This record gives sequence, structure tokens and C-alpha cells, in this order.
Amino acid sequence: MANMGAQEEGLPGKPCFLAQPRLCLRLSPFFVTCAAYFLLWIPQDQPSWVGALVKCLPVLCLAGSLQAACQGTGHRVLLQGALLCSAMGDACLIWPDAFLSGVAAFTVAHLLYLWAFGLTPLRPGLLLSIALVSMPYYGLLLLHLPASMVPALAVYSLVLGSMLWRGLASGGSVRGGALLFTLSDMVLAWDTFVQPLPHARLVVMITYYAAQLLITLSAFQSPRPKTH
Repeated sequence: MANMGAQEEGLPGKPCFLAQPRLCLRLSPFFVTCAAYFLLWIPQDQPSWVGALVKCLPVLCLAGSLQAACQGTGHRVLLQGALLCSAMGDACLIWPDAFLSGVAAFTVAHLLYLWAFGLTPLRPGLLLSIALVSMPYYGLLLLHLPASMVPALAVYSLVLGSMLWRGLASGGSVRGGALLFTLSDMVLAWDTFVQPLPHARLVVMITYYAAQLLITLSAFQSPRPKTH
């Protein structure tokens, strides 16, 4: 499956000429809402819809910015769908009782990212490397999970690993986004289920927002030529 959205002409991997001068302006709501999140730090308090909104706004702003993306409509819609599912997951994770709903929302988000990234170039060696690194981590993590959560988290870890594989294979800003997304999830899971980590929430949210930004930026680049 080739990457969707290869409808625009331009230099491979470079920001689209018309979008580049306006890109910072279009992304400014994202940066403003990120600053608001870290300044207010609302979600650390009791769960509330205000806290959920403050947490979700940066990702929703990224989804809105994609309306001006250079890539084709299909690719843009997939990324927007993934961002909206991520925002839903962000909101769910504020309430402990909705944790599994959040996991489900992020699982769908990663499946949409998988679809957007495509399967070329295949690079199966990357998948093997990811499996060798991630299996010991997730094997240990699953030992600390309540039995009722094991199936959902096992499926999620497989989907996340697949997204990382396709992100690394795609290259460009997607590569960094996939890596940071995986790092954010691994820190969150370890802090939640295994052992509290210092400044975990700060690390989780910085890497998470940066990951979503880098993946979004890929839509403002002309398609890269595919090699096998």
C-alpha cells in the first residue's frame, strides 16, 4: 500500500512552497494552547471537563491546521481522524474509570496513522528490531497489569509497535513523531503500572505533543519518492 495523498508536486520531503510562509501562523493556536496547558496544569487537579478541554485543545488545533495541508485529501483526512481519536483518548485518560476507553481511542488513532503512512518501503528489518526491543519491556509491563486490562493493552502494544515500524520506514518528520509517541506511551505505562517516575507527566505530555506536531508536519511536505 503506497502512502496516500501523493497528489501535489514539489521537492521530496520539503515543505510545500505555498504553505511554508504561513505554516507558523497556522500552527500558532497549537503552540498557544500547549503553553496554556503547561501553565494552567489543570488536569493534575480533580478530573473535569475544563481540564479535558485544556488537554485536548492542542491536538484539536493540529487537526484544524491540516485543512491547509499540501498532501491529498485522503491522507489529510486520515491524519485528522487520528488526531480526533487522540483527543478523545486524552479526555478519557483524565478519568480513571474511562482508561480502557482511552486505550481504545488511541488504538484507533494508531490504526489510522498506519493507514496514512502506508506499507512502502516495507523494511521488515525495522519490525524485527522493534520487536526485539519492545517485547521484554511489554512482557514485564503486562505482569504488572490487572488481568482485566491485559487483552486491551496487549492489542494496543502490537498496534503501537506497528505504527512505530511504519513511521520509521516513512522517514522525515514522521520518524521522529512515531519515536516520540512510543516514548511517551512507554513512560506513561511504566509510571502508571510499574513504578512512579520523577516528572513523568511532564515528560509524557512534552513528548506526546511534540510527536503529534511532527506527524502533522508531514502533511505539509511534498511526498517522498518511494524506494523498496
